[in-house]
Amino acid sequence: MIPPQAARLLCGDAEATIVANRQFQAEFVGSFFEMSKLPRSPLPQVAVAGRSNVGKSSLLNKILEQRKLVKVSATPGKTQSLNYFLINNRFYLVDLPGYGYAKVPKAVKASWEKLIRDYLLTCRQLAGLMLLLDCRRDVTPADEKMLALLAERGLPTLAVLTKADKVNKETIRRKTADVEAQLGIAAIPFSVITGEGRKDVVASLLDLIETYRRNKKANT
Repeated sequence: MIPPQAARLLCGDAEATIVANRQFQAEFVGSFFEMSKLPRSPLPQVAVAGRSNVGKSSLLNKILEQRKLVKVSATPGKTQSLNYFLINNRFYLVDLPGYGYAKVPKAVKASWEKLIRDYLLTCRQLAGLMLLLDCRRDVTPADEKMLALLAERGLPTLAVLTKADKVNKETIRRKTADVEAQLGIAAIPFSVITGEGRKDVVASLLDLIETYRRNKKANT
């Protein structure tokens, strides 16, 4: 269960019970291939990024507890657009195209990279990024490049180590420490199968949203 205080940070007292009980209301808004077509809304956004087949769709379904909200595919490279999901009418989760998949034409790959870069560098409502990393794999230059884009804007990034059920506890403990030392950001082990890390990921997500709102209020 999400702590009531964290729930109030996101929604206020009126909706705190819904969120605290993990009853997210999520709506698929649409898929967008061009920056000019993105929803024009003042609501904060949190992007979800990672290499192809790292488990972005499964993570979104799990943290929102809606099994079929995001279509899960075993084929890498299926997400080719910015996919917007409206959460509790309060903020957006934005599923970015997976990167690092080699079996696509260079022109298509370049188009994905430009879309991701333009979004991360120019979206004024972006509150932060959840960077998904397969806990069985090493951090790649592409992962570090993604982190650098957010750092360029001074925006926070949270690392989520997916597929934590595939390794033993000592391995995931070492991997978490290694990622945090290498990237300089917090990392949370996560498993769709066991639910490990869901509470921490949701709490961190709410913190990104609240920090964005607090900073925006301070600057107005």
